[in-house]
Order: sequence, then C-alpha cells, then structure tokens
Amino acid sequence: MASLVTTSKLLLRGTTLRYNVLSVPVYAIRTLKSSASVEFAAEAAPSFTSEPITKKEPLLKEFGIYRWNPDHPTEKPHLQKYTVDLNACGPMVLDALIKIKNEDDATLTFRRSCREGICGSCAMNIDGINTLACLSKIERSSKPSKIYPLPHMYVVKDLVPDMTHFYKQYKSIEPYLKKKTPSKEGDRENLQSITDRKKLDGLYECILCACCSTSCPSYWWNADEYLGPAVLMQAYRWMADSRDDFTKERREALQNPFSVYRCHTIMNCTRTCPKGLNPGRAIAMIKRDMAFD
Repeated sequence: MASLVTTSKLLLRGTTLRYNVLSVPVYAIRTLKSSASVEFAAEAAPSFTSEPITKKEPLLKEFGIYRWNPDHPTEKPHLQKYTVDLNACGPMVLDALIKIKNEDDATLTFRRSCREGICGSCAMNIDGINTLACLSKIERSSKPSKIYPLPHMYVVKDLVPDMTHFYKQYKSIEPYLKKKTPSKEGDRENLQSITDRKKLDGLYECILCACCSTSCPSYWWNADEYLGPAVLMQAYRWMADSRDDFTKERREALQNPFSVYRCHTIMNCTRTCPKGLNPGRAIAMIKRDMAFD
C-alpha cells in the first residue's frame, strides 16, 4: 500500500500543493497488475446503486393496426392486433410501431424519418386524430389504440398513403420565389424588412404532412379540384412574401369555384395540425385579398 502513496509538487501562484494518488479512485489507475491491487481496486470501486435493480411489471397495451397488402388484392383490409409492453418501449406511438416491426412483424409497413416532427413522414390517423406518430404520446393504460393511414387517400400498403395527388397539387401553386425583374449583377440576396419577414410566421413552418387536408370534409368530397388546407396555406405563404413579384397572378390562378371556395370553414384543419398552425386563417386571408381584386 505504501508503494502507492506518491506525492507530487505543483506550483500555483507560488504555493506548493501536494496531492495523494489514493485520493483518485484506485479502479481508475491503469497500472495495477498484481492480484492484490486488483482486489483492492474492486473493493474501492463505488457502488452506483444502493438498492438492487428491480424489473418493472409489464404494462401491456394492445394496438390495432390497419393492414392491407397490394400483393394480395383479393384480401380485404383488416385490423391486426399487437400487444406491446410499455415499460420496454419508448414513449411515442412511433416507438411502438418500430418495436412491433423489429420484434413481432417485419412485414408491417409505415413511413418514418426524422422522429422529431420535422419531415412529416409518419403522418397517420391515431385514435381518430390525424397526427404525427413521432409526436403522439402513448396513453399509458390498457385501453386499446387503433392506428390507420391518413383517411380518404389511396393506400400503397398498410399505413403508407399515396401522396402523388397531394404533391401534384402542391407543385401547381409554384411554391418558389418568382421575380419579374432580373437580379442586378452582383446582387446575391433578396432583402426583406423585419416587419415583412414576420408576416411569414405561422406559414413557412408547414411540413406538408397532409394531416390537415385529409381531415377536411371538403377535401374528401372535392380532392380532384379543391386544393385543400395545406396547399392553400403554402399558396398564401408566397402571396404574403414581400420579395415575390407575382402575388396578383397567384391569386388570379385561384379564381374559380373550386380551388379556394370549397372551403366552408369547418376548421378541422386547424384543430388537427400537429405543428399548431392555422390553415383556416390562411385560406380566409386568400379569400379576403381575392375579394378586392
């Protein structure tokens, strides 16, 4: 033991300091080789818990998940039931889906990417509400939970909706900055005042998850012509942008009975938005501006 006692002199502001190697946990000393030293290190190592670790009792929850396989088109869609131990699972619905796919059924199909409510990939209908699985917290009870794909959309497989028509509508509004005058040589930015920039708050945050559009009865009935809340909010995002020179032309493109005016202010879109945005207000602003054209 005495051989382990070593002193070292450190000069700090003219004062000689001494420290003892034994003040450092012995299990951290990497030069211990003798069996006696190893035994001492094991004894000196601190205990990280004062009580024995007890395993939690399982908290089982049943998930009924919509299943349909295009490889078997004659089979009707159905709800398949899975049981998950919530004490061995993450807190979000997406965690449960990943656990089911990894441990129970590898054929279960769903979209997911960021896990942070940014990409919009995991949009689905959970217990009757359109939301993002990564932001939807599991209710810690034995009450069964039902999960469906976004309503009133064609299904590719299981929880994966066909977003082709939705993206085609988004493309139709030309969601990018358009200028009538070419930029001068050397100009690399389109400047905007702080006041004008604030007008875009609550619009640019939309992640195009389609939760709002697929909760709208008007979109269910007229999806072929009515653009829907998500696309119209993005249309207004560019109309409200002071840097865009085609605001009037953008409104003129919507001057027909269906593109905007199928909205009947049911406001399902605002209630269900997982990002807390207000598509209903954006549509109302478009109607207001179009009324003065």
